[in-house]
Amino acid sequence: MYQILFRLPSFLPGIGGAPIYGYGVMMVLGFFLAMALAKFLARRSKLDPELFANAALIALLTGVLGARLSHVLENFSDYTRSDLTVAQNFFNAINIRSGGLTYYGGFLLAFPALLAYGWYKRIPLRLGMDIIAPCVMIGLGIGRVGCYLNGCCYGAQTQASWAVQFPYRSDAYFEQLNKGEITIPLELLNPNGVPRSIEDIQSDRMLDASQKAALIKLAQSQKALPVHPAELYSTFTALLIAAFLVAYFTLPHAPGRVFAMMLMVEGVTRFLLETVRAEPVGTFFGRHIFGQLTFGEGLAIVNVALGVVLWIAFGSKKLWGEHPTALATAPA
Repeated sequence: MYQILFRLPSFLPGIGGAPIYGYGVMMVLGFFLAMALAKFLARRSKLDPELFANAALIALLTGVLGARLSHVLENFSDYTRSDLTVAQNFFNAINIRSGGLTYYGGFLLAFPALLAYGWYKRIPLRLGMDIIAPCVMIGLGIGRVGCYLNGCCYGAQTQASWAVQFPYRSDAYFEQLNKGEITIPLELLNPNGVPRSIEDIQSDRMLDASQKAALIKLAQSQKALPVHPAELYSTFTALLIAAFLVAYFTLPHAPGRVFAMMLMVEGVTRFLLETVRAEPVGTFFGRHIFGQLTFGEGLAIVNVALGVVLWIAFGSKKLWGEHPTALATAPA
């Protein structure tokens, strides 16, 4: 976990000392890598790469909006707290600096937006879907590195040798503390019973320098119980899927089937990864819409089913009036 990668130089007027968050850096890096891949595949397919650069921007904006909206709706009670004002709840709902972006929510909003853009620009839609499929996986894979740096989307507890322990006041620490799985020294609690931040300790005028140093050292020694690095598992599988999809893209195939393959493979791997993630039963506005499954497991099943339907449909000569194994991309 490394939430702040660095701070801007102090000599920069107005922004000197401003923190640069690892989560945001990984989002931007994933965006540019995905866009570069989309432009490369577009050129290979004899399409205008700038159309896909614009599509990447649309995907970024709608994806972040959908991902945040989905997270808020899944955790609605966290953003309608009675102990906070309406303004505070609203700020918490729109504040993405601390994480809280749901992949499937972003996909569900960005995908129809991209379809509309492709239709408007007269891009062959099935070929366009094939081009964006591995790009989605690139963005997901790099984005999960940001989740790891941020300390969100962590896995379930484990004693595996590669397990990770998140630090004091991380999401995992707070969750395990609230469940009574770990305890905290009373000296680190404020009068409201909330763990004090390092900044709070440093600014406490009731403490002298030696007391502050002792409390900070105590806080830094606190760690959550070992958990699976589920974020890195997701990074590995997403990048592996991206490589597989790019390879399949270069082979003769029915247009659209790369996208269908992405839905099926990602759905299966996501369902398996959910078994090692610390995720509650899926809720939407407080309702269990997938029974006892997590939100990710439920949507993973939907993705696999949709992928199978699209795979069959895209390979149908009756639907498209062409040979189902037509080469979807032009030779390099």
